[in-house]
Amino acid sequence: MNNITNNLYRLLLASLFLVGISSNAFAWKSKDGKWVAHGYIENSSHGRNHTGVSRSRSRGQLEWSRSIGTVGIFRNVSMHGTLRGSYDAAYELNDNNFGDNAGGPVRLQQQFFPAGVPGFGGPLAAGFTAGSVAWGGGLALFNSGGIGGAANPNDGLALLGADLHGGTGTGVGLAYPVRPCDTDSRGCIDGYMDADKQELISPEFNDRADVIREAYIDATIPLNGGKEINFRVGRQQVVWGRTDLFRVLDIVNPVDFSAQNIYEELEDARIPMGILNMEYRAGGGKTFEDLNFQLLWKFEQARPHTLGQGGSTYSILQAGNFFRAMGTCWQVGCTVGNFAVGAGATDFGPGQIGIRRANTPDWDIEDNDIGARVEGVYKGVGFSLNTMYYNSHLPSLRGGITSTDAFTGATGVFPHALAFDIDFPRIFMFGGSADFYVEKIKSAFRIEAAWTTGEEFADTSTSRLFDDSDVMRYVIGWDRPTFIPFLNKNRAFLLSGQLFGQHILNHNLTTGPTGLNVGMVDWKDNWIGTFLIQGFYKNDTVLPRVITAYDVRAQAGTVAPQVEWLVSNNWKITFGANLKFGHGARMFDDNRSAVPYGTLAALTPAPGVGGSTGLGGFEPLGRFRSGPIGMAQAEDEVQISLRYRF
Repeated sequence: MNNITNNLYRLLLASLFLVGISSNAFAWKSKDGKWVAHGYIENSSHGRNHTGVSRSRSRGQLEWSRSIGTVGIFRNVSMHGTLRGSYDAAYELNDNNFGDNAGGPVRLQQQFFPAGVPGFGGPLAAGFTAGSVAWGGGLALFNSGGIGGAANPNDGLALLGADLHGGTGTGVGLAYPVRPCDTDSRGCIDGYMDADKQELISPEFNDRADVIREAYIDATIPLNGGKEINFRVGRQQVVWGRTDLFRVLDIVNPVDFSAQNIYEELEDARIPMGILNMEYRAGGGKTFEDLNFQLLWKFEQARPHTLGQGGSTYSILQAGNFFRAMGTCWQVGCTVGNFAVGAGATDFGPGQIGIRRANTPDWDIEDNDIGARVEGVYKGVGFSLNTMYYNSHLPSLRGGITSTDAFTGATGVFPHALAFDIDFPRIFMFGGSADFYVEKIKSAFRIEAAWTTGEEFADTSTSRLFDDSDVMRYVIGWDRPTFIPFLNKNRAFLLSGQLFGQHILNHNLTTGPTGLNVGMVDWKDNWIGTFLIQGFYKNDTVLPRVITAYDVRAQAGTVAPQVEWLVSNNWKITFGANLKFGHGARMFDDNRSAVPYGTLAALTPAPGVGGSTGLGGFEPLGRFRSGPIGMAQAEDEVQISLRYRF
């Protein structure tokens, strides 16, 4: 971020502060009532076990609206906007973990390097002994790179997953650079995960102008019989679902998971997009108490979720760390622990393995996202039918790209080779929801379900190491106000539970020749349950709550106690924690036993090019079985925030 943008950011926060301290109400309104403005200033600080400060974010947000009235055939014309800027000092306060001085040298494991294996017998590589832990370097393959050379110095690095499993075990080991991309460009993926320090500190000030969080125009065309057509055009959030933490139907906007993984409020974490949102409001009739039709066209260039890049304070599934490790391998070469013969540290040169590039969507009208929804009320049951054709918000690693044979230096497309591009496939989704209340048990229920086609998953049984599948997702939610007399005799608690399910219809998991599993790493069926209990004290000014979530297959959970204190109409203080428990890292096939090159095939005991036999470990694919909760087992935090609303 240049000095001009930096100064604009400071000016925005200063302006928000001055507006805030000069206001004694929740909103400012012009004398004619046409202009309204309100917003907040807050500081949110998190401290992480063993790491220290993981967030020290100051944020200001200003929301405004302007009523215009009638313009031609349009009624109720108005303009709305939201500006937001933030500054996260964690990258400077905790410089040794997240800033310019983060990381250091790494030690990569090789369990042993047996003599007598065809083509690999004889002395070990220099500096190695059987069973040792080595400082970079290893068995040198053609045009070797590896850690420790001029292009890939053994500094500013961390071991993938070391906070979960120590970076050791029977699986492969990978190192990833942890410093911002302007300090260390290794592994930074152009146009996808290449943020410099200022972009990490102030993420809204980027090439997509996210400081303009929302900017849209509302207008209505009245029709006969009380019907109307409403238009909303501009950058906005469109909310299709009613779930917390995880989403089923709420897929219109991508999400910024780098803010706090899955735990940031969705209202703050969604990434607004330029959308034409058109809604025909038919109202009630003989059959339906209410009925509306909605069409969406996302005309802004598509963008994926923000997952957090390697070395940032939050990276969901630690995927950004893995991508940066693989980006480094492709760009400058790398050393992979426990690779050759399943146990020898191995050097790879540039262009042999890793991630070549990210094919992020360009603006093309054929690739624009389009969606439609019908919603209404029938005999007291609220319902919706939703469909959308869109670019995946999640990345897919597609093998089958041109890479270099690690033995001969020849280039070509080698089946089962660990060389990838990141792509974002087109997905078609169809789903629906229902909301209803059961008076006898004083409970409200909500159900959402979605069917998608075109989603892609890592699959070590295929030559390109990925495959697609239809997917069914669903959630059942329950809400009930309930008195708990021994906690509060005068005010009911809110109890809320959700059960999320996912089923991969074309799931592929087979047993390899050694009896180990190969195929899709994601679970065929999985469930995540959440539960919230919310209390109300002191005239609803003290609000304690506890949120829990548990991933059934990953056997990992989290509990997040929190107390919100509304000090006055303007001031709010929140104290909380986020604690994890359970299994943590899981293991799966890592494809190192595949034979992609003819030269290697001639050296193996069973000659022939072929896929994985199932030899695996924690890295790199186990993260998809661990899930976002399991992969955050080392991220216990205490949290405090102070917010001033005006």
